[in-house]
Amino acid sequence: MAAVVIGIASCCWTLERQQHHLVGEECIAAVSAMGAVPVLLPALAAQQPAAMLLSAIDGLLLPGSLSNIDPRQYGAPAVPGDFADPARDATNLPLIRAAVAAGVPLFGICRGLQEINVAFGGTLTRAVQDEPGRLDHREPAGEREALYQPAHDIRLVPGGLLHGWYGEPVARVNSLHQQGIARLAPALRAEAHAPDGLIEAVRVEGAAAFALGVQWHPEWRPQENRLSQTLFSAFRDSCLLRRQLRAKNAAPAGR
Repeated sequence: MAAVVIGIASCCWTLERQQHHLVGEECIAAVSAMGAVPVLLPALAAQQPAAMLLSAIDGLLLPGSLSNIDPRQYGAPAVPGDFADPARDATNLPLIRAAVAAGVPLFGICRGLQEINVAFGGTLTRAVQDEPGRLDHREPAGEREALYQPAHDIRLVPGGLLHGWYGEPVARVNSLHQQGIARLAPALRAEAHAPDGLIEAVRVEGAAAFALGVQWHPEWRPQENRLSQTLFSAFRDSCLLRRQLRAKNAAPAGR
């Protein structure tokens, strides 16, 4: 059987007066470590129909990004000067809904978790650290190595998928975000919380395949973190089932 193919959603940034479709190397490396083939999906919105993309992949990975989702996507006013990525928004939000409807495994990381929430009708808070009682979830100052060091505990929801896979009630994660979930979308269920109550992981309730988002970055050296290994293993297994189904459907009749 051919290798599992994971589509990784790209950012679309203007660099040196040209548009570039970008994905961080950590996500590419994490997908390769799964034994899967990473395929970068450009942020072309309606130019590439969701059904066409999903028919060619076994799973969809939504990476983190320095950019923010345009707040107008969840009914809030635009923020002048904000680092937005309208092409990524226009591509991923409908693609997320289509992936879940088609049973394509879906894994959102940081911005990817926020995209899943917005795609299903949830809202975001733009500056978690400014809310009373909240921690500062932004990354620390320092070299790149320091950014991804464990920052705080999360408590997994008892009886949730993540708790069942991991087998422990508490894990420690890194934290490199300023935005977070404000109102959880009706189709989602919380899977983990930070000590301040902020939602750190969600699942799409009733999804036919893996459909999960996390606010931290499990793609950073996943081989050194059991929770990261747990997440990518569950995602891989779901993608493998999708691959087997695609192969069965593509087989000639009578075979």
